[in-house]
Amino acid sequence: MKSLSVSAYLKLSVAVALLTVALKTGAWWLTDSVSLLSDAMESLVNLAGAMFALAMVTVAQQPADEDHPFGHHKAEYFSSGFEGVLILVAALAIIGAAVHRLLYPQPMQALGLGLALSVLSSALNGLLAWAMLKKAREHGSIALEADARHLYTDVWTSIGVVAALVLVAYTGWAWLDPVVAIAVALNILREALHLVRRSADGLMDRALEPPLREEIDRTLALFAHQAIRFDHVVTRQAGQRRFVDLHMHMPAGWTLGRAAALRTSVEQALMSAVPGLRASIQLLPMDVEAHFNDP
Repeated sequence: MKSLSVSAYLKLSVAVALLTVALKTGAWWLTDSVSLLSDAMESLVNLAGAMFALAMVTVAQQPADEDHPFGHHKAEYFSSGFEGVLILVAALAIIGAAVHRLLYPQPMQALGLGLALSVLSSALNGLLAWAMLKKAREHGSIALEADARHLYTDVWTSIGVVAALVLVAYTGWAWLDPVVAIAVALNILREALHLVRRSADGLMDRALEPPLREEIDRTLALFAHQAIRFDHVVTRQAGQRRFVDLHMHMPAGWTLGRAAALRTSVEQALMSAVPGLRASIQLLPMDVEAHFNDP
């Protein structure tokens, strides 16, 4: 799986989501369990999210053009936000169905086969989520990470549902089924809020994570000395692309060629130290300061 691209993982996610929706829908149809229905609805949302994520990653991979000179990388954040909203809607629908079942309880049937189908779908989701999250961290893809984390949520949801239904089978506590469904809904509601917040942060040019910023500072420290100074270091992230802008101060007597050669060396060192980084350095004489807050 290591050789697969981000788009290939999302295509695989769509295929697995189709299969798990079928398995979990079958489990709900056999058992008439509202908690299994909630599990199936979450997988249906994951299918829609994976399809939208695939579309947005395709857009994000398009090269820069005249209308989008900085590229299309932020398209991935729309995927994360869209999936968060979908999960939010699903959570509310699950709570509605669970409250109705809590008020009007019904017996469940064929629990054994239904639970077996749920366990099988959870195993598929767990394996795929592990591989996708690993790939997301490697490439810095928020769309792939959002899909992977939703799959992990789906796995834990299924584990909780299966455990609760086993308890129902042994105790006869029918009320436990809708109560578990409500707990499932609250859990995925939390995940929805996390995804929406993460998407908003990305669209507002959130700074790079502290470990990456520390790596940038360490790299700049290799070039800094009495004649060279760096300041106004600003970072941001757009999808898989990372950016850093800064000022490099040097002696006023240096030739433009010497200054440009050093800038090239610093930019190359930064881009080697932080994968996916694009560095932009403004050259300034040592006795000149830039003031961003002036009117």
